[in-house]
Amino acid sequence: MFFASDNGGPVHPQIMTRLAQGNEGHAMPYGKDAIMDEVRAAIRTAFEAPEAAVYLVATGTAANALALACYTQPWQTIFCATTSHINQDECNAPEFYAGAAKLTVIDTDDRMTPDALRRAIEQQADGNVHGAQRGPVSITQVTERGTVHSLDELHALSAVAKDYGLPLHLDGARFANAMVALGCTPAEMTWKAGVDVVSFGGTKNGCMGVEAVVFFDPAKAWEFELRRKRGAHLFSKHRFLSAQMAGYMQDDLYVTMAQQANENAAYLADGLRKAGATFLHSPDANMIFASWPRGVHQKMKDAGAQYYIWNGTLEGEDSEEHIGARLVCDWSIGKDAIDQFLSHF
Repeated sequence: MFFASDNGGPVHPQIMTRLAQGNEGHAMPYGKDAIMDEVRAAIRTAFEAPEAAVYLVATGTAANALALACYTQPWQTIFCATTSHINQDECNAPEFYAGAAKLTVIDTDDRMTPDALRRAIEQQADGNVHGAQRGPVSITQVTERGTVHSLDELHALSAVAKDYGLPLHLDGARFANAMVALGCTPAEMTWKAGVDVVSFGGTKNGCMGVEAVVFFDPAKAWEFELRRKRGAHLFSKHRFLSAQMAGYMQDDLYVTMAQQANENAAYLADGLRKAGATFLHSPDANMIFASWPRGVHQKMKDAGAQYYIWNGTLEGEDSEEHIGARLVCDWSIGKDAIDQFLSHF
């Protein structure tokens, strides 16, 4: 009954097979391996972007921070939501890699809105030497509250960014989960919506540890290569990143696993709803925020259920007080584990 994070799930056997195959013999290091050519072609095809520059790193933090650094001068600010991954979970790495650029955090408990983004940009007076200058906009998709920006919302946010000539970054740590939830293509959720660069996540969706950075403007390619090396994120045995991503893209495995994770979360959400849980945010993809009585939480924890308490504490005398929780489903969690979890209500 492990719902703490999709980071905690197992690596898919197809990816393990590709890793074992990639381990045979010798290969050129530092991204010059033959498997990387396969990866580059597969991602370009999936994104309908034959000229895209494609690079691999091992962590989502590196993907976001290095990608944003290519679009941010040290005197600029990056616009993002309170609930964005770069604000909540990356220990100032985007600011560090962008040379101490700042974040302008747009207050929201859920998705960023176009009106809020426009207000934040307007309040950041460009051309005033005493203040930070306007920099890129970053959107987290799936958000850190488990919700998904619709395609219309992405287009609207992109339109605001373009009104001010600002580049748009999409943090897609759970990219495939969002894409499946929307029923769209990778292209429709990125460059067709005005996205300039995307972090295409693999680790949370069944890989061992690999993320792709996709630039739809290849003019940024050389700068990224330099930043990746300077930031100590260029693997010498790069073929093991390439092998993971090759397995991930093979036969659209990334889509299949996201479908499984989302379906698991929908099944869990339906069970929670029937049991009387209250949802704190819309469970759009594979992450759920919900609350239910403290006494039930205590029974679940005693039975070995793994998930995060989000609001409140298990300690207290009121067994009926609702305590919030975050639960995340990965591709491997089956209905049996979910049914076992729900049986404690």
